[in-house]
Amino acid sequence: MKKTSIYTFGAAFIGALDAAYLTWIKLSHNEVLCAPGIGDCYTVNTSRYSELYGIPIAIFGLATFLLIIFILLLEPRLPFIQENGNLAVFGISMIGVIYSAYLSYLEEFVIHAWCPYCVLSAIMMVIIFFLSIMRLKQEGLED
Repeated sequence: MKKTSIYTFGAAFIGALDAAYLTWIKLSHNEVLCAPGIGDCYTVNTSRYSELYGIPIAIFGLATFLLIIFILLLEPRLPFIQENGNLAVFGISMIGVIYSAYLSYLEEFVIHAWCPYCVLSAIMMVIIFFLSIMRLKQEGLED
C-alpha cells in the first residue's frame, strides 16, 4: 500500500469512528459530549437538518467513510477496483466535500451552531479528497 493510500485509509478510519459516534448519539437520543465553549453539538444534532428523509446524516457519512475503506482494502486484490479505485475515491470524496460544505454553511448561517464532530468529519473528507488527487497524479506518472 502506498503512503497516500495509508494516509487516505487513516483519514477514512478517523472519519468512520467520528460518524459512528454521531450515528450512535443520534439513534440513542443521547446528548452529544461537546466540550463547553467549543460548540453546540446538541443543537446541530437535533436540528431538522440532521436527518434526510428520516435517516440521520451521520449514517450517510459513516457509509461513505466505510465505502472508501472498503475500496482501499480491495484495491490490491481485485483488478477492477485496482484499475478504478483511485477515480472512485476521488468522486466519492468530491461529493463528500461538497456536501460537507453545504452542512457547514447550514451550521453557520441557518442553525447558528457548530458541532466539532461534524467539523472533524468535514476535515477528514477534505483530506481524503486532496489525497485522492495526489493518488490520481501518481497514477498518471506511473502510466
